[in-house]
Amino acid sequence: MSSTTLFPNVAAIMTGAVAFIGLALPGVAAPAHARNVIIFVADGLRPGSVNPSDAPTLTSVREKGVFFANSHSVYPTFTMPNASALATGHTPGDTGVFGNVISTGFPVFDKGSFTGVAPRSPTPFIEDDQILGDVDDHFPGANFLGEESLLALARRQGLNTAAVGKLGPTLLQDVTEGNPTAGAATVPRTIVMDDRTGDPAGVPLSPAMIEALTAAGLAAKAPNRSNGAAAKSPGDNGFNGSSTAPGTKAANVAQQRYFVDALTKVILPRFGTDGKPFLVVFWSRDPDGTQHNQGDSLNALTPGINGPTVKLAVQNVDANLKQILDFVKADPKLAASTDVVVTSDHGFSTISRHEVDAAGTVTASGAAKFVYKSADGGPDVTPGFLPPGFLAIDIAAHLKLPLFDPDTQIAGEGGVKVYAPVDWTGERPTATKLVRPKAGNGLIGGTGAGAGKGPSDAKVIVAANGGSDLVYVAQQDRATIRDLAAFLIAQDYVGALFVNDAAGKIPGTLPLSAIRLLGSAQTPAPSLVVAFKTFATDAGDPVNSAVEVTDYTLQQGQGMHGSFGRADIFNNMAAMGPDFKAGFVDRAPASNADIPLTVARILKLPVKSRGKLAGRVLTEALAGKPDKVASQCGVVASPPSDEGFKTWLHYQEVGQGGKTVRYLDAAAKSSDQIAWGDWVGTLPCPSKKVAATKP
Repeated sequence: MSSTTLFPNVAAIMTGAVAFIGLALPGVAAPAHARNVIIFVADGLRPGSVNPSDAPTLTSVREKGVFFANSHSVYPTFTMPNASALATGHTPGDTGVFGNVISTGFPVFDKGSFTGVAPRSPTPFIEDDQILGDVDDHFPGANFLGEESLLALARRQGLNTAAVGKLGPTLLQDVTEGNPTAGAATVPRTIVMDDRTGDPAGVPLSPAMIEALTAAGLAAKAPNRSNGAAAKSPGDNGFNGSSTAPGTKAANVAQQRYFVDALTKVILPRFGTDGKPFLVVFWSRDPDGTQHNQGDSLNALTPGINGPTVKLAVQNVDANLKQILDFVKADPKLAASTDVVVTSDHGFSTISRHEVDAAGTVTASGAAKFVYKSADGGPDVTPGFLPPGFLAIDIAAHLKLPLFDPDTQIAGEGGVKVYAPVDWTGERPTATKLVRPKAGNGLIGGTGAGAGKGPSDAKVIVAANGGSDLVYVAQQDRATIRDLAAFLIAQDYVGALFVNDAAGKIPGTLPLSAIRLLGSAQTPAPSLVVAFKTFATDAGDPVNSAVEVTDYTLQQGQGMHGSFGRADIFNNMAAMGPDFKAGFVDRAPASNADIPLTVARILKLPVKSRGKLAGRVLTEALAGKPDKVASQCGVVASPPSDEGFKTWLHYQEVGQGGKTVRYLDAAAKSSDQIAWGDWVGTLPCPSKKVAATKP
């Protein structure tokens, strides 16, 4: 459907339920000057959460523009891997962002890159400005991604650029702008505003930006997530609760209002004054932050992330988007020259730390058989539940090797710092031992020595992320990888298992190359990627009632992502504007890695790639281009393990421009192709018989 038939007159546009329909007005030719693009990322927004009641603006963008009905998060389905894909157009095999937590091969801040910041973990949580700057400082070109980001390219080509929103993925959009000079970050050329704005640990604003914020009645320091409520109260969006106390009952309203006000009252007006085209990325923490922390379902799988608090978060996101679109619509020239792309980095699921299937079967994990108490003797983990760090504990027990916590340093002999040992049989932590890894990460084997002073001597490193964990084996030792693969594929909480190609073919597993995780990455590649079990509480609506086992610090009934289930892979994507078709449903496979390449085409930016694991230009969604693109579905299965388990992968492929782009639909472990279970009806072309193919 063309834009001229979608909107018969301007009055209809202005009086619609959602005011912003102003991009590509019917019968009005777009001006000749260059395009602007706004990329709006609603972190963790599920397609099923978008409806006219809770999200009228998001619904309108789908209906009035292009709705990507076959959209994908890149795997692993975490924020930072997808942020790197949105920044560069490449999957994690090229960017090296294999999770929100990765093994860098060194303790962050070991070079003293930031004044006064002591060395920390070799398994850092990289959603942090200073950590990103420090990691960059360790790699060639001071850019650990190894690719020039879309924002950096646009900035270099003379466009105005800004990244606003959630700490971590926001700076990653132009990551080198946070790199340290003389021990501190300096004012970047791209405007960067996130949770750390105004904080010494953040990326600074220019004096002119601070003056403009003040003139607009906005503070130069970003608010936290408390909404002004008492800490650890239901109104505090940052409160995640505990095993005995429910988390937040509020959306992240105040902080996000600040960011959207800064964009619409300061940044965009400033860009309009100088007349240069612009590229802006706005990264909304909601609904992700609220879905993680919500207190509607403590220790219960229902309603899980389908309770009233998450609805508030979706409504909050929708209001943020409406404010941005209303600003654009208010200026006819801006409306006629601005494209808006809406996406989410990943889907979401409810956490299980106990059940491993819809029948209620409880895990037999060795780690779940111990008692875990806090230092005061209170319950830290519900008895019988999986503790944070269960994978590291189970692997250490299997290998009969000591376990150390890379995120906790204590004084060893002579006061020398060492990583804290973990004794999961000890019930309560002491000054010299923990009962579980603090954040779930683990150093297995070695001595725990050398904290903050170079590579760990561990034999195995576990980076705990949530719905999938990364396992690194020293020197990619094949015997150890094969031993761990045989052990892990038999665990009831493992949903699919992938191994580094260097280890060769291993029964029950598929290679990292099959899932686009082996490319030109500069950070260490994992030896094994463990996708945890997923299932559904409602067989009639499996995507929106999805549950996943999670190795993280949150509780059963709260929210997480990162798995290879359909609920985490299926994200929300839509776009509208003068360069996109109107009223068009795009059923071809698409992903977050396609967005920067498509935007670069619109902005006529010359993209150059180092790696080969890139997305494609979504030509079928662009105005004046053919509606269809050829694609095909495929299924691949591993050889069976000794127990008969296979890892199955369902995918789609598009051939374009002399290359083949693979889209990952779901993966699961089973003795036969019925592995998909509840998901089968949600898979693209699920009824089509496809012969198993090579990875």
